Amino acid sequence: MEIKILGPGCPKCQQTEKIVKEAVAEAGVTANVEKVADTMKIAGYGVFLTPAVVVDGEVKSVGKIPKKEEVLAWLK
Repeated sequence: MEIKILGPGCPKCQQTEKIVKEAVAEAGVTANVEKVADTMKIAGYGVFLTPAVVVDGEVKSVGKIPKKEEVLAWLK
């Protein structure tokens, strides 16, 4: 599973990354969590608000910090 956290590194982006990593550990799934800060790559996903989360190429969250429960649902 490929998970990308899209954002420049702001506090909200860091919190999102923390929540995603906690959810991955809790779910016991194997996932590669990658931070993407390049604005052109972020725009390539059609995302213009950060933080955003992309799971296996599908944008799941934009412009907000997702709840851990949401992330766990995406991992199933």
